[in-house]
Amino acid sequence: MSTRRPSPMHGDKPTREDLPRFATDNPHAIDDVIAEDAALRLLIVGVNPGLWTAAVNAPFAHPGNRFWPALHRAGLTEYRIDTARGLDPADERHLHERGIGITNLVGRASVRADELSREELRAGGERLVRRLPDLEPRAVAIAGITSFRTAFGLPRAAMGRQDTTLIPGWPAHIPLWVVPQPSGLNAHETIDTLAQKWREVWAEGGCGENA
Repeated sequence: MSTRRPSPMHGDKPTREDLPRFATDNPHAIDDVIAEDAALRLLIVGVNPGLWTAAVNAPFAHPGNRFWPALHRAGLTEYRIDTARGLDPADERHLHERGIGITNLVGRASVRADELSREELRAGGERLVRRLPDLEPRAVAIAGITSFRTAFGLPRAAMGRQDTTLIPGWPAHIPLWVVPQPSGLNAHETIDTLAQKWREVWAEGGCGENA
């Protein structure tokens, strides 16, 4: 049974007039999607919730976000999940069955990720490292290179697999990738290019069914 809070919009899509009230200092704007009793193959870490995402309490919920289409095209989900009105319990179960968990570096919602402070991102990076021994994912993927560089103090980090020895406290057996932001604002990527990167993470991170 899901323990997620219901969508604040009660199943409706938020309007432009609805969104500003979700730009608050609440550090827990949305719930994680992490099963307590299932093996975690891949932990996906967003930067922070957008206002639409906070409005429906569901990850990557804005209709213009390419996250869910890319995950489906990559084969990580068996069908295209749509969280624009919230996370359906059946979709949540599917993610749990696939061993996919989702969280954020920073829990506060904002219009854009660049509204976050350096201190917020650094604290979020430290918090993620502290959670890893309990979550024990096979692999971690963080979506957003600019925020990753700030969060972990690695200004020269590039996209792709990371050298986790540079991150104090990171468990040596958990590989880490950085993938592009799937937001529609990222004009450098398409659903196809994002999907290819997710395929690489899933395969190289040993996230497959028999890994």
